[in-house]
This record gives sequence, C-alpha cells and structure tokens, in this order.
Amino acid sequence: MDVGVPVVTLNGRAMSFAAMAGIGSRAVQAVACPDGLARCRAGRAALERAMAAGIDVYGATTGVGAMKDVHFEDDELARFNAGLVRAHHFGTGEPFPLSVVRNAMAIRVNTALTGRVGCTTELVSAYLGLLTADVVPVVRRTGSIGCADIGLMGQIGAMLSGYGEAVLRGQRMPAMAALQAAGLKPVRMEPKDGLASVSVNAVGFAAAGEALRKAASSLRVLLATSLASAGAMGASRDPWKAAAHVGTEREAAIGAWLFDASDDWAWPADTHIQDPLSLRMMSQILGVVLGAVSAAGRTLCEATGRVDDNPVVVEGMMLTSGGSLPLDVTVSLETASIAMAHAARNSFNRCVIIGNGMRRGLPINLVPPGTVATGFGPVIKLAGDLYMRVMSMVQPISPQSMVVAAGIEDEAAFLPLVVERFERQVEAIRRLSALEALLAAQAMDLMADRPKGVVGLVRELVRSHADFYEEDRPLSSEVEAIEATLGSDETMERLMALAPMPDMDDFFALHPGFTKLPPLA
Repeated sequence: MDVGVPVVTLNGRAMSFAAMAGIGSRAVQAVACPDGLARCRAGRAALERAMAAGIDVYGATTGVGAMKDVHFEDDELARFNAGLVRAHHFGTGEPFPLSVVRNAMAIRVNTALTGRVGCTTELVSAYLGLLTADVVPVVRRTGSIGCADIGLMGQIGAMLSGYGEAVLRGQRMPAMAALQAAGLKPVRMEPKDGLASVSVNAVGFAAAGEALRKAASSLRVLLATSLASAGAMGASRDPWKAAAHVGTEREAAIGAWLFDASDDWAWPADTHIQDPLSLRMMSQILGVVLGAVSAAGRTLCEATGRVDDNPVVVEGMMLTSGGSLPLDVTVSLETASIAMAHAARNSFNRCVIIGNGMRRGLPINLVPPGTVATGFGPVIKLAGDLYMRVMSMVQPISPQSMVVAAGIEDEAAFLPLVVERFERQVEAIRRLSALEALLAAQAMDLMADRPKGVVGLVRELVRSHADFYEEDRPLSSEVEAIEATLGSDETMERLMALAPMPDMDDFFALHPGFTKLPPLA
C-alpha cells in the first residue's frame, strides 16, 4: 500500500462516483473492510458445505452454459476452473481505458464482500493486489452481450492466472511478465473462483459509470454554451424565471440556474414574446436531459453493490439466481441516450438560428458588414453531422431477441454496446457545444457585447483559440481546440465556481483534483 495515498474502503454497499473516479485515476487506494472479508469467508464455507454434501453447484462442480449438466470429479476441478477463465478470454478490438478496468476489478471485489458469491478471500486479495501494484489487465471491448460480461471479465480472470496481457507502468506486456515485475504470483482458481472471475457485469458497470460522469461534465459545459448563444441572440430570460416557479423540480432548477447565471451583465434582450422553442424551452429540455443522466447514475451506483453472480449464497444455501441480467442499468442508460438526442437537437437548432442571422439584426453567416467572406454558413453542416451522430445512437437495442447456450440463455441487455453508443453521443455533444460557443462568440463580438460571468468565460475561452472572423479560414483545428479547453479540468473548476450545481457537481464528483471522498453508501 502506498503511504500517504487516500484510502477508500470497499464494504459491499453501493459505490459513489467519487469512489469510482478515485479508483479509476489512482487518486485513492481500494481496500476491503474486515466485515466484508468475514462475510466472504462465510459465503465460501456455505459453498464448501454444499460440495462436501455431494450437491452439484453450477460453475463450481459442473460445467457452464450448455454444459451445465456435466459433472466434474474432485481431481478434475482444478483443471476445469483454470480452463474456465482461459476459455472466456475471447474479447477483441480496442481495449477499455485503464480507469474502466481498475473500476471493474473494484466492483468485483465490492460485490464479493457481500458474502453472497461463494468465492475465496484469496481471489479478493488477488484483485486488490493488482489494483495496489497497478497491474491492469488489457480488456478488449468487444465480447459481451450484456448478460454477465464473460468475454470481458474473462480477460481479467485469465490475466490473474498468468494468461493474456496487462499494462504495468505504461507498458503493455504478457500477463506473466507483468505479474513477475510487480512481485505477484498467478492465482490458482479454486472451485467457483473461476466462475466468479468471469460471470459478472463489472466491466459494463465500470464503463457505464465513466460514460455517465463524462456526460454530466459535458452537459455542464453545454449549459454554459447554450446560455452564451441565447445571450448572443438576445433571448428573453422570462421563460427561465417562469420555469423556476412552474416547471418540474429539475426544470425549475435549470431555469433558476440559467436565470441566475445570466444576471451579471446587461442581457441584450431582443424580444419578450414567443422566442423560438430552442430558446424558450431550454429549461424543459435540459432539465429532462440532466434528470435522465442523474437517474441513470443512481441506478448504476446501486448496481455496484448488487450481487449479479449465479449461483448465490442465501441463508447458507447455494441458489440459482437470475441477477446476471443488468436490464435496469441498460434501460436507464438507453433512456439517457434518448434524452441526449434532445439536447443535441436543441443545440443544433440554436446553431442554425444564430448562423442564419435571424436575431438582433445579425448578418447572414455572421459575416461582418462590408467583408468579402463566406463566413460560418458552411460549418453549420458540421453541426448537422454531429446532431445526426447523436441521433443515430438512439434506437434501443436491449429488447433485441437472441438465444445462445442451447436456449438456456435467451435474454441479453447488451450493456457494453449501449455504453459504447452513449460514449459516442457524449463525444459528439462536446464538439457541438464547442461549435455553438464559437458561433456565439462571433455574434457577441459583432454586436459589441461585453458579457460577464459564465457567458464571459465561454467567450474568453473561445477567443483564446479563435480570432474574430473577418476573412475565410479553416475552422477544423479551432473547433477541436475549443472543445478540448471547454472540457478541461481548469474550465470545469472555473465554471463550478461561477455557477455551481451542487446536486450534479457533487454526485458525479466533477470537482477536479478532489482528495477527500464521501462515504460509499
């Protein structure tokens, strides 16, 4: 254990976003609570009693899936459990970020500490050993239908036993070499340890947690850039104040935020009657989006303390469980995905309106009067492309029908794929926000606005990368640079200081450089 590094204690209860952010970034060290280890030992004793009584236990003394009725004798168990993790190392494609894999291991440890898994404490210690030494298994993304991440978790289990690959101190290398360099030994998988290493949704949960946290950060930026373009177009602030009094709880909060965050400069109102819906209904749209992302976040946190193994230990008995289907997390994320499309359309609409010069007498394509230039007209097509990228990821895929393992497995949630599609939406919205900010800055400078507060921050950041547009020039690198700056920790810190949203900022642990973690439960 590294002296001086804060510790987060895993206890079998729901993990917070702060805990996951800390573990994923190695800002904290994960340890197991003594009570959780005691529960784990008790669960293991229940499994061993069942085996001693000659009771077949799925995945411990029998095969898995279509081979569930194949019984293994005592002298075959070691070979079966060792082979089980290797057989489930079939993921392909690009690997997950190291932060996701670290959190997947932490979630596996956390749910094992409920005592309902039946694995050994040695397996728990092995996962914690990897985390402490920062030996991170290489987990390729493609290989799970979202009903236990067997092809993903199998890559971690295989690495524990000396197979596959790992990253140690930034270097990708064979698993055995990484273990030896870190002073660790390969794990001998005992009965049920092999199954416990592969048949859970910890990778999907970890990836969902990281995606939702990035979504929350991106939506905080979108709020700011939306406010900037609304100000540049002279939108009425009245609907935001109205929403603060008559909207739903979330709409009211967003309406109040928009109204308060625009209260520190002379707002250039162009009209007070029936603004376009993209301006007038920002509170309603963004309120629903933030609400959906927050709801998905709460569902995800609950899942990190829930046992999704099969079988499970209940009242000292090994019982078959259906907990391996993460449908609640999947559907909540798909709901958030639909909401994100509304956010993207709202932003796209504002880009079109501001670029067309439809407000405050702004010139077409935001070209300064007397200037020979094409201006920002062509770049609106980028806004359309980004919006459709978000839209193309909306169709729910969890209800799709498929049957595997001889009909034994006939339900799937596709959580890792849902997460991947959601990540693409977040990326597109981040770039769309940057483009909207660029357009807003040009419009404000055309009208000689001098914004302060949140809008002033947006304009300042845009102008740090893009000069006032007077002559046609390439915009690709400017949009990308603005996107990177808007998404930086420094910008988030400044934004939260200017216009805090405690329910979002604290829940999703958006504060950069935090060191003190809230309780896990």
